[in-house]
Amino acid sequence: MEQQTGSFTQIIFKKLRKSPIGLISFSVIVIAGFITLFAYLFATDSTKNANRQDLAIAYAPIGHRQLTIEVPLPNYTPNRSIEDYFFGKEIDTEQISISDYKVKNNQIIYTPYLGNGLNGEPLTLDVKEWTKYNISIQDIEKKYIFEKTYLLGTDSYGRDFFSRLVIGTRISFLIGFIAVFISLLVGVTLGAIAGYYKGNIDNMIMWLINVIWSIPTLLLVIAITLAIGKGFWQIFIAVGLTMWVEVARVVRGQFLSYREKEFVEAARALGFSDFNIIFKQIMPNIIAPVIVISAANFASAILVESGLSFLGIGAQPPTPSWGNIIKEHYSHIILGKQHLAILPGLAIMILVLGFNIFGNTLRDLMDIKN
Repeated sequence: MEQQTGSFTQIIFKKLRKSPIGLISFSVIVIAGFITLFAYLFATDSTKNANRQDLAIAYAPIGHRQLTIEVPLPNYTPNRSIEDYFFGKEIDTEQISISDYKVKNNQIIYTPYLGNGLNGEPLTLDVKEWTKYNISIQDIEKKYIFEKTYLLGTDSYGRDFFSRLVIGTRISFLIGFIAVFISLLVGVTLGAIAGYYKGNIDNMIMWLINVIWSIPTLLLVIAITLAIGKGFWQIFIAVGLTMWVEVARVVRGQFLSYREKEFVEAARALGFSDFNIIFKQIMPNIIAPVIVISAANFASAILVESGLSFLGIGAQPPTPSWGNIIKEHYSHIILGKQHLAILPGLAIMILVLGFNIFGNTLRDLMDIKN
């Protein structure tokens, strides 16, 4: 048998490097986390929620290029703040789709694009719309009249679909972290108390676990959501409060086993408090199964949130979520715009599959028999 050296974490990473499928799934999770953190740097529409609309180019095809003129609004600011890089910038310019333009006598004469190959009557804008914000006439043509590329086309409201898809990663990924954190906080606490003290306390907690376990997860989440309201944070809390049961059952089983071990008996004989025994003596020994079940719960949380958003009680528009993007466009599967529903569905599948495979890989790597 090969002798493993180093800490437990180092041994796990050494084993992980030898597992191609484990590395791929881990890479998917890392990439999703990176996109979540810097979503507005990757998005081609950096406005808040990528909600810049232009009905003239609704349902534009993949790779569509559109000549665009950008006109400052009264709240225009030339630069992005640090907050804008993480949460998006408020819309402070109007982007108008045009077919052509010319600059004449300190005026910009442009032909608006109306969609479906149709053009409107020529309109005029005075360069003062830009110069009053200290934008030179030379910079207008260089920076404010440009050809904009829509990598994945646009949705039914003329919004950049690629940007909506990228920013939607944030909801699906964060729901996993927050829901799993809540489930660990509740599940580990109740499971540890039930398994360590046994008796009536165990019976009461197990009764609660069995009641919660008997209610379908989706129905329970819907009930909690209706009780505390719809919204961004409410859905995180609702999902987290329904996922602690499995954690509690696993932790309880581990504590029932470890509470009879010699080192626990020795800790009691030395006068250690119950708190010390639970959290400093037993808890470090059950980290492995808790980590594995947390990875599985990540995947479950993403699926539940997507289902709720599809039903309209998850993240509310205009906040992009893979679930509500599918809801808005699932009918287009038979209307020639299949990518509007298939791509967010594919993103959900890849991320959930990544977490499931990584959880299974961790389970195998943490098996002391290997």
